[in-house]
Amino acid sequence: MKKVKLILIGAGDRGTTYLDLGAETCPEMMDVVGVADPDPVRRNYIKDKFSIPEERVFNTWEEILSVPKFADAAIIATQDRGHFEPAMKAISMGYELLLEKPASVTPEECLKIADYANEKGVRVVVCHVLRYTPFFRLLKDIIDSGKIGRIMNIIHIECVGNVHQSHSYVRGNWRDSSTSSPMILAKSCHDLDIIQWLIGERCTRLQSFGSLTYFVKENKPAGAPEFCYQGCPENDSCPYSALKIYKDRNFPPFVSTATRKHKPTDDDILKAITKTDYGRCVFDCPNNVVDHQVVNLEYESGITVSFTMSAFNKGGRKIRIMGTKGEINAEMSDDHITLFDFATRKEEKISIMNAVKDETIKGGHGGGDQGIIKAFCELLLDKYTGKSISDVTTSIENHLVAFAAEKSRVEGTVINMEEYVNEIRNHE
Repeated sequence: MKKVKLILIGAGDRGTTYLDLGAETCPEMMDVVGVADPDPVRRNYIKDKFSIPEERVFNTWEEILSVPKFADAAIIATQDRGHFEPAMKAISMGYELLLEKPASVTPEECLKIADYANEKGVRVVVCHVLRYTPFFRLLKDIIDSGKIGRIMNIIHIECVGNVHQSHSYVRGNWRDSSTSSPMILAKSCHDLDIIQWLIGERCTRLQSFGSLTYFVKENKPAGAPEFCYQGCPENDSCPYSALKIYKDRNFPPFVSTATRKHKPTDDDILKAITKTDYGRCVFDCPNNVVDHQVVNLEYESGITVSFTMSAFNKGGRKIRIMGTKGEINAEMSDDHITLFDFATRKEEKISIMNAVKDETIKGGHGGGDQGIIKAFCELLLDKYTGKSISDVTTSIENHLVAFAAEKSRVEGTVINMEEYVNEIRNHE
């Protein structure tokens, strides 16, 4: 059987996860033939796992894309601000792309990626992994079946989780919008994409509010030191104590990024919490992204949506979809979706086939990570029959909704999407 030849650019958690899960779920479809990453530990993990020859192992994206094309597709999973240049270069070489979200960190660059891919006839699949989860695929099927009639409005909540917020958006790589991207793009472009996919219409207007309120220096406890290990008087009661989260391994999915190793030792963890910001007090970090935000959206046929992103919860996604014939209530952590029929006045619990309740990296984001790598390989082998894969133009349009939401939040304005996109186009 023919296999898709893949190269990986960026062997951090996201890139490694896609290949690890691909090796588990569809090894007959993929052959990893090259890797580029500046970290030798991460680079060699991929090299050894997939028996990549030394001459196909590179330190940087510039190096791997300086040699003649030797694979069918590239997975680009570098940090947010490292997507645009390798994506454009790979497109120019004819590589099909599995591109980690966000596609890029400015609306202008996102549009350039879509335009160039369309010009070159290259398929770019952006990693909006929620589309590939059993949970959202079932929701899409129910909506498309007409069971709840015409959608009128949706309430969608992204519960980031208080510990996930502290790890990734206070202590971690996505805490500073000037070096990564705004929270609504870095985290919630998933949700803005899934809302549009479920509805099947473009967003026409939006308005957003939100701020960084809790994870600020003003809330640092009296007597708290710079690092948790330095004898903080609140260590026993603080839910953000690095000693609890990392040293005691209470949250395993976060351990590897705290240490930059896939299988960290106790010494690795100790070094991370004493020498890096993963051990710093959450109220004393150089973070600036919001910890809560709401977006109100209107779509082409008048459908209205309320989207909320918040750090102050256990974690998980919840959605309520209200139609003319019924309504849906659902949580990703459940194994079923609840549908209420207006005509019969009866409630039906619809089981989620192959439900994956764990929405974390460890659970493959509810099954979306393994779903997208399999779908991508099927697409390139001309075997894909699902409806989750999006064309790059639609993916970028949904990115622009996130950019517009951030503009609305900062400027306190209502954004007309057609006017906003035209403005971006005129400034390219």
